[in-house]
Amino acid sequence: ALPICYFTTTNRFIAGVTAELRLPFGLGVEVDALYRHLNYQESGSGNSLTATTTASAFEFPLLAKYRFRGKVVRPFVDAGVAFDSLAGVKQAITTVVNGITSTSSNSNPIELHNSTTRGFVVGGGIDIHFLVIHLLPEIRYTRWGAQHFFDVNGLLHSNVNQGEFLLGITF
Repeated sequence: ALPICYFTTTNRFIAGVTAELRLPFGLGVEVDALYRHLNYQESGSGNSLTATTTASAFEFPLLAKYRFRGKVVRPFVDAGVAFDSLAGVKQAITTVVNGITSTSSNSNPIELHNSTTRGFVVGGGIDIHFLVIHLLPEIRYTRWGAQHFFDVNGLLHSNVNQGEFLLGITF
């Protein structure tokens, strides 16, 4: 068997939309729809095999939120659940055997074990109110219930612990 190496590229940018229902006493319910692009490369011994896998990840957090009192700056905490689903999974494979190059692709790589997962979310931040705009920097942690990707040799695996800094802009 040929040794396999995996190389991942961390995409640090997330884009999405948010909606919040504000309730009395500083309470609220927030729902987000977030998008990020994922990819990893796989290489076999002597570069006889290379594969590039890409996917789009769609994350949907549903959060209960509490805002502390304040006029311009209001700290907040939130917690809830999140659902994550992969779409557009594509793996492009190039092999070289006896100097002959061949390419193929598939939408179900062997490392893909869960195209959907769910997790628990906690976070906190501040709501800065300026005229009609709210800036909401937040630190959020998600603990996922399952990995999207992993290989049997333990060389590639999705992280079930996700920490991120988000900046929301609302009106």
